[in-house]
Amino acid sequence: MPLTNLKVQKAKPQAKQYKLADERGMYLLIHPKGGKYWRLDYRFEGRRKTLAMGTHPETSLKEARKKRDRARSDIEGGIDPSGHQNGNPALGDDSFETVAREWHEKYRSQWTEGHASTTLRRLEANLLPWLGKEATWGD
Repeated sequence: MPLTNLKVQKAKPQAKQYKLADERGMYLLIHPKGGKYWRLDYRFEGRRKTLAMGTHPETSLKEARKKRDRARSDIEGGIDPSGHQNGNPALGDDSFETVAREWHEKYRSQWTEGHASTTLRRLEANLLPWLGKEATWGD
């Protein structure tokens, strides 16, 4: 049964966090300290994922449902709503790799050549394989 505004407002914190289900994978997560968080569980390329869609009361039930519907249409179109397309995020201006390389280039002139090459090598070996294509901030 879908949530109503009254159910959302009356939801009280308990000793453990709990969920109030809406529909199509969306729910309201209520934390013990009183926070209410809109979440969407979905599957993309066989993997279970959770998308954060805002907090209540800043994001109303109506707004959360609009975000859910947009995310669902993205999923149907082969786009991961967490910012990845077809499992391979496009390397854009906001990717970790782009920002890290800009940072390296900016400070390279202040370092010795050895330190600059070591720093770049460590970035490429240790961070970029895991974080390189990740967006540094959301839309």
